[in-house]
Amino acid sequence: MTSGQGLLRKAHFVGSKIRNLRKRNQLTLEDLSVRCIQLDREAAPSVSYLSMIENGRRVPSERLLETIAEIFQKDVRWFFDETLETEPIEVPAPPSVTDPLPFEPKFLFSNAQLQAAIPELLSQTGTTGRQFAHLLIRAHQEAHHNRFPDLERAAESVGAKRFPLTVEDLAGIARQLGLTVRWFDHPPFREKGAPDAPAVWTLVRSFFEAPRTVWINRQLERQRGRVKYDLANHIAHKVLHDGDGARSPQMAGGGVLEHHHGSDWPHLEARDTLHAWRDFECSYFASALLAPKMPFRQFLARHAYAVDIAGKVDLSTTLHMRRMSSVSPYRHWHYFDAYPPGNLRAVYRGNGIPLPWGNMRAVPDPCRHWAVFRMLNTRSSRPSAQISILRNGDDARLYCCETVRSRDAAGNAHVVCAGIDLAPALASQGIDAREVIDEIEAGCRRGGGSAPIPRGARRKLETVSKILNIGWITEGAAGEAKIICPRSSACPREKHCLGRAAARREPGIDELLHTLTAQSA
Repeated sequence: MTSGQGLLRKAHFVGSKIRNLRKRNQLTLEDLSVRCIQLDREAAPSVSYLSMIENGRRVPSERLLETIAEIFQKDVRWFFDETLETEPIEVPAPPSVTDPLPFEPKFLFSNAQLQAAIPELLSQTGTTGRQFAHLLIRAHQEAHHNRFPDLERAAESVGAKRFPLTVEDLAGIARQLGLTVRWFDHPPFREKGAPDAPAVWTLVRSFFEAPRTVWINRQLERQRGRVKYDLANHIAHKVLHDGDGARSPQMAGGGVLEHHHGSDWPHLEARDTLHAWRDFECSYFASALLAPKMPFRQFLARHAYAVDIAGKVDLSTTLHMRRMSSVSPYRHWHYFDAYPPGNLRAVYRGNGIPLPWGNMRAVPDPCRHWAVFRMLNTRSSRPSAQISILRNGDDARLYCCETVRSRDAAGNAHVVCAGIDLAPALASQGIDAREVIDEIEAGCRRGGGSAPIPRGARRKLETVSKILNIGWITEGAAGEAKIICPRSSACPREKHCLGRAAARREPGIDELLHTLTAQSA
């Protein structure tokens, strides 16, 4: 029979190991409780009981310990090994897209100098003020890991963390704020673009008439998820900005970034930045109102982050996938919303992934093996998971993404893609991420650029999938991995993916100078 002292010592080690595992995987007590409920509702602990287990004041039952072992992919016997990890596993930070470059001489990059130079730069490059403002906001978003707690709290104070909210709930919130909702009816229309650009439909979804009137297009009436989003977006404008007149109309389709308030004017104006920032604030608030952090995180956990479940709670697929990166305990996400032939309307890349294209101009050499590019050229509406090795010079990274083809409110086809950087997840489990990447890449090279994932590497990815509770990692690991790159003109595949070898670079000035100095030495 175990003595009281022995039981206390046993509880201490088990509790410490559970706490260390939970924190290493960036889970809250509530997150772990939800995961336990997902696997075994009857044995699952409450948050308070789980806290007592971690503090050594309670010993988990055998059934509960088996559940926790399943979550963290450990053998139950490991929890009774009285060897605590004295050193935490160091997870190297992935490359950041917001790390400042050490420009010299620094005086050329003073605030006053940049304020004078930027408008001229935009004018000469044909970049609109609104496009530039969106670049600034994206850098700010990525620097903050897509977490904006002040906006979350403002949304929660209005919605009281209720989930899901109905259209009627949002209409009630609008009335409480003194807003009047009116309807107009105007069908989508085609905008004239560049001669070689594909035809794109545009729909004015809704707009705000200061100080308190919200106008919504009846074209959205049967699309409850989009009605909810537009209502939430205008509620945000009332709450955050008191419903003043500086507000862009909500649009879908063509000209979303270019034609609000005359922002195609090739000069930077103060209102460009103001309107773009307010659009971002209202959009984030609306997402937080419709998908409050903890209830939505629990919803995602119950469904293993599936991307085709948004309809269960009347959310659009776009909002559902975009919101994942804000609420997930795992921070190394990226997100693309792409329109054909290769234009990114929305981008988030908190893990530093290079862009496959830009959203200001089309590039002539996109890599055709990106999942988002392949899905643009299909008619399938089924989600597709892909494991990718991104080769960029000497740097190789490992990603998994889930991509789905959808249609916007104007009827245009577009592709939404959410993905994660797998290297930090592998490293947090003590797995050598570089070894896994090299093993998968070697197989891809033998297969001409794509190949089934080797069994050992696949098991490691499946372990990460179960720990993160992201089901599409396992789906991706069951298929072929693909080598991708930022630009196909620098394709890293031994057999060039466009059927020709990479262009041979002519000797440049540096090589010439090196040759001359070597000859004179």
